[in-house]
Amino acid sequence: MANIYKIRIFSSILTFAPMNITSEIQVVCVDLNDKEIGMAEKMEAHRLGLLHRAVSVFLFNNQNEMLIQKRALSKYHSGGLWANACCSHPIPGESSLMAAERRLFEELGIKAQLTFRDVFHYRAEVGRDLIEHEIDHLFTGFYDGPSRLDPDEVEEVKWMPVSEIISDMAQNPEKYTAWFQILLPFMLEKKYIDTF
Repeated sequence: MANIYKIRIFSSILTFAPMNITSEIQVVCVDLNDKEIGMAEKMEAHRLGLLHRAVSVFLFNNQNEMLIQKRALSKYHSGGLWANACCSHPIPGESSLMAAERRLFEELGIKAQLTFRDVFHYRAEVGRDLIEHEIDHLFTGFYDGPSRLDPDEVEEVKWMPVSEIISDMAQNPEKYTAWFQILLPFMLEKKYIDTF
């Protein structure tokens, strides 16, 4: 089993989801060991900072470039900011791999074989009084081909060398999502990705 890393926690208050919250879009609430403890409506989980399960995908092409996406301005938080290829939440009863594959296709029109890398715990304030507090299942994959963007999710995508992303992120952190700024150094440190 992968280790769960507790890095850059931005608040000392941890709360867990009540078992009786209902809504159209649910996230899976978990404890610090990634054990399911209930469900919560997605927006409520982000308003209250409830710990929930998430997935993040890092995609690379044959030129050793990473695909990054600019989130649609209409997103409920972090709109217009650059992030890794795809981030989302498994729905109740869905595996993390299935969620990662589903959202990669829904957001970008991409089907790629993904490799599970690790599990990472983080908490970050993301604006609009919302908090991402996630046990994030991290995946990498390779893809060379076209994309089909869902404009409700993604404004644009581009392939960039990892070294250029690191440099630009250092110079312009306000252009990148909070979680991408946390996850990219972790992925590099663990050597799940390289600067090539």
